[in-house]
Amino acid sequence: MSYVPEHRLREELVKFGRLCYERHLLVAMDGNLSALLPDGNVLCTKAGCHKGFLTDDDLVVIDRSGRKLRGTGNPTSEMAMHLACYDERPDIRSVIHTHPPISIAFTIAGVSMARCVLPEVVLTLGTVPTVEYATTGTTSLADGIRPYVRHHDAVLMDRHGAVCLGKDILTAFCNLETMEHTALITKTARDLGGVKELPPEEAAKLRSMGLKRYGGPPSAVAKADQPHADLPDACKSCSGCAHPTPSGVAPKSELKMARVVSTPMYTPSMEDALVSEVIKALGR
Repeated sequence: MSYVPEHRLREELVKFGRLCYERHLLVAMDGNLSALLPDGNVLCTKAGCHKGFLTDDDLVVIDRSGRKLRGTGNPTSEMAMHLACYDERPDIRSVIHTHPPISIAFTIAGVSMARCVLPEVVLTLGTVPTVEYATTGTTSLADGIRPYVRHHDAVLMDRHGAVCLGKDILTAFCNLETMEHTALITKTARDLGGVKELPPEEAAKLRSMGLKRYGGPPSAVAKADQPHADLPDACKSCSGCAHPTPSGVAPKSELKMARVVSTPMYTPSMEDALVSEVIKALGR
């Protein structure tokens, strides 16, 4: 694994923080980004900074217990979540947490994004699980995501947002962007009449191919040659799963089918009303 020097990581965190804001993946003081330094400490955004106007002064360095070592201001209140990701996944070097509006709307409406619909998403991400609700900034939330980030590079938290991991900041951002783009496509397909999943055998073939070609969580890569790769059991019948669980974790909710609705198609001009419109469409 190659290590990026601190000055480069600082530049990248600033760049991708601003890009998250420009891509409408967070607003105001939402979200936080971090990256592992070569010495094992963590470079992260500080609390109360606007990611659209991020500067080098908005970054602090903490150790793996969360204690601040350098920088002005306090580290983000969500650092326990970032540290949990680094603890569970020694293979990753960056974590991005944002509040992508369409993806969050799916969780509020109780409609799953853990469905095998787009080939390129199955190749690179597999499925995106949703973690049950926990209070933001708490150890309960950090502990709640642990069993999920062991097996997934993109995770949704009910009502709260997304956690995306990567071997570098770019990869974590690509996982985030892919997830929200998938939510938009899925929502638009529902508006047009319904969502068609990939056939189970094709989904399994794609996922196996993706794990071998692009890699992924070590636990997932280890399953690349299994009949259904690392896809959850629900994918075998394409029933859709509200909270697919990783191996060894007891399921916390029943399978849930997404229902077809008829509402106007999303366009960029509808951005201000996007979240409420998506929730209404998905939930009724």
